Amino acid sequence: MATAESACPARNLPRQNAQTPAGLLNEQGERKALSQRDFELLIYGPVPRSAWLPTMTVRTRFAPSPTGVLHLGSVRTALFCWLYARHHNGDFILRIEDTDRERSTKKNVQAILDGMAWLGLDADEGPFFQTERFGRYKEVLEDWLAAGKAYHCYCTKEELDELRAAQMARGETPRYDGRCRDRQSPREGVSPVVRFRNPLDGLVVVEDRVRGRVVFDNAQLDDLIIARSDGTPTYNFTVIIDDHDMRITHVIRGDDHLNNTPRQINMLDALGAEPPVYAHLPMILGPDGAKLSKRHGAVDIREYREQGYLPAAMLNYLVRLGWSHGDQEIFSVEEMIGLFDIADVNQSASSFNPEKLLWINQQHIIAAPAESLAGDLLHFLIKVGLDPAEGPDPVAVAEAYHERAETLLHMAAGARYCYEDFETIDPKSAKKHLRPVVLEPMRSLRACLAGLAHWGETAISEAVRDVAEDYDLNLGKLGQPLRVAVTGGPVSPSIDVTLRLVGQKRTLERLDRAIALIEKRAGQTA
Repeated sequence: MATAESACPARNLPRQNAQTPAGLLNEQGERKALSQRDFELLIYGPVPRSAWLPTMTVRTRFAPSPTGVLHLGSVRTALFCWLYARHHNGDFILRIEDTDRERSTKKNVQAILDGMAWLGLDADEGPFFQTERFGRYKEVLEDWLAAGKAYHCYCTKEELDELRAAQMARGETPRYDGRCRDRQSPREGVSPVVRFRNPLDGLVVVEDRVRGRVVFDNAQLDDLIIARSDGTPTYNFTVIIDDHDMRITHVIRGDDHLNNTPRQINMLDALGAEPPVYAHLPMILGPDGAKLSKRHGAVDIREYREQGYLPAAMLNYLVRLGWSHGDQEIFSVEEMIGLFDIADVNQSASSFNPEKLLWINQQHIIAAPAESLAGDLLHFLIKVGLDPAEGPDPVAVAEAYHERAETLLHMAAGARYCYEDFETIDPKSAKKHLRPVVLEPMRSLRACLAGLAHWGETAISEAVRDVAEDYDLNLGKLGQPLRVAVTGGPVSPSIDVTLRLVGQKRTLERLDRAIALIEKRAGQTA
């Protein structure tokens, strides 16, 4: 059982049946008068070096399991680990926890690596694979068995099921009762698992950088299986060896791992290692308050790439799920690195909001230089079935559309008329704007545009303005029919930019078609 408490040491005494630590007694066997600092030091052990030595290199790790792909929750964890390491000029380690051989796949490993690369979350070390470290786990396992820190358990599944059922019938929390803890002889016909010999009493205190102090009672923790009957090591065992060997100073992970922490601290103690600093992140919920799932957006992070989201925008959105810096919403990656501190993460769960993600992505597109968007835009032009060679330079398209596109996919789809002709003009727009009243102005405009020796925005703008003045029209009365004629619809960038992107030849051809349509309507109304 875990409780979150204040820092008052009087509430965190050892259990009454635990032996008083020798350091609390004077020469007469009486309790010493200690300062709060000394009291906590003797009761809970030293604070990890990484918490108070400013010269120690911060080392964080992201340790996904390739039983699935990289999704939003995992990416936020990776981001917070990466930002904390970068903020402190430390090291970020990538570790693939692939001990679940049945469900781990090479395809999922590649999905993780692809997603991390797209987001720019570069590792200083790794990826390391746990399946390549089985020799090290076996070494520790044998040492612990020899030292009595672990033991073989010969209980069958049926016996454990019966134990569980009996405990639940009595209203108890199901837990292993330690019946093999002192067993001296093997059991014929049973391949044993290996369990860690957890302390029977005392407290484990976790000074969590997000949750605060959390206290666990060892009496509520059973002896965890650390190796399966086939010899395969389990997660909680491998993770503490890896964190120790890789010199991890800060473990930043989801709060679903909080209940694993006291067991891991006890095992680190058995290993003779100092525990790292822990920070457990609150979960991400869907818009409806339920746990984030595929229907909310907990999908392969690469799907957002294929939808035209920018990696910087994804990181910006995810960093705000639990962390803030005043009222600021838009952050560059450099700003995130400079400002992020795990101590500023709040304890409350965050809700995934796809509309806000879309808005943040749009802000990043607006702020991005056209040159930086063009390379990715090229991919999306091809994705929507367009031939980039049949239209303007993607840099010019990005410059024209970056203030109105929510995603790069949206940008590519919106610029379709720049690369290929359309079969029909939007009927509603044609009915509203391509009317007989603009027939003569459109004919004059077509002639003016055909005579331009240089097809540029200034020349186009002057031609439209001159014709509008000749017919005593405001620019909108001529510009909107022109837009509908050239793009097939009512929305585009400014008319001079639009025509420049479409090109002179296509513009004149489309004007001819629109003029023919107006002439037909004029004949029908005559």
